[in-house]
Amino acid sequence: MTQNTQTFTELVSFIRNAFNTADGFIPLHEPRFVGNEKKYLLAAIDSTFVSSVGKFVDQFEEKIKEYTGAGFAVATVNGTAALHIALELVGVSRGDLVITQPLTFVATCNAISYTGASPVFVDIDVDTLGLSYEKLLGFLEKEVTIGEDRKAYHKATRKKISACVPMHTFGHPAEIDKIVELCEKYQIPVVEDSAESLGSFYKGKHTGSYGTCGVFSFNGNKTITAGGGGVVITNSEELAAKCKHLTTQAKEPHRWEFKHDEVGYNYRLPNINAALACAQLEKLEEFIVKKRNLAAEYESYLKDTGFEFIKEPPHARSNYWLNSILLKNKRDRDEFLKFTNENGVMTRPCWILMNKLAPYATALCGDLSNAEDLENRLVSLPSSVILDAQL
Repeated sequence: MTQNTQTFTELVSFIRNAFNTADGFIPLHEPRFVGNEKKYLLAAIDSTFVSSVGKFVDQFEEKIKEYTGAGFAVATVNGTAALHIALELVGVSRGDLVITQPLTFVATCNAISYTGASPVFVDIDVDTLGLSYEKLLGFLEKEVTIGEDRKAYHKATRKKISACVPMHTFGHPAEIDKIVELCEKYQIPVVEDSAESLGSFYKGKHTGSYGTCGVFSFNGNKTITAGGGGVVITNSEELAAKCKHLTTQAKEPHRWEFKHDEVGYNYRLPNINAALACAQLEKLEEFIVKKRNLAAEYESYLKDTGFEFIKEPPHARSNYWLNSILLKNKRDRDEFLKFTNENGVMTRPCWILMNKLAPYATALCGDLSNAEDLENRLVSLPSSVILDAQL
């Protein structure tokens, strides 16, 4: 048995012990339904309001507002739809550029593409896994000029930079206050991709509440789920009203006539999904406590193993959506992925960098050395909420 194999074997044993299963398959992140999910779903069915109108949609939006501290929340069918509409709300349009990070899920870039804009990739910070403030500062100072309209333009292409989309990767907050302050100097609206970070706070404020808009996802693999689902939060009453209008096919209110004043989208969250989300929200803080406990166990165990555990950044309370480690190099990473998955423990690398994917291979980008290093070495470990019954 090689040293790597022995270390891998011991970590698999630790994970099996943590999840109290000797030989069963351990997924990366599965949902937990231990509250009022069935009760609220039945209530939604009995009401016959299972589509985009119903009391659970209203309740869900109100609870998200309260939890995040946002002024307004508009529920959407999924997180990608939420990001797409948020980009439209801040004025992103065809031919524009949108700054984002290369280490992200493809939905971030796809949503940018839906508007007709193109991504510009700026490197990440190794401490947060999110968009690097220092690299962003360097890009803006070197590559960007302010036009007569007081908007930011890319010097080489003369295209307008109409938004910046940092992501709170794996639930760890980026240095979002500094990013927003910097972007404000260049009149660039910030849309926070907070899809993975519900329950994460930075300097006492919830992620998603720093920018002009923030978006969350409630996909089946998130900390809490609506089966699908997303939400846009903002402190702007005007943007919230426009968001609700556009996501409801841009239909003007009327008792019976179908008047639509612009191109809209069928993006509203169905009431039956909102029922599930409301029940899950009631368990959110309990889930986060358990996830943070698991993270602490991982960190303690991994201290002397040669693996580098990715901890929450300073000034942050992370939801630790996915617990992740860094291996020494890509060869060790691939060996570890093969060993764990063949032994019934689901692990995953981070995403292929967006600038390496065919749709975004020609996108503007500078030095991405931090993202490239993490792409080669990062692996996420099983991170589901461990229920008391499993202990």
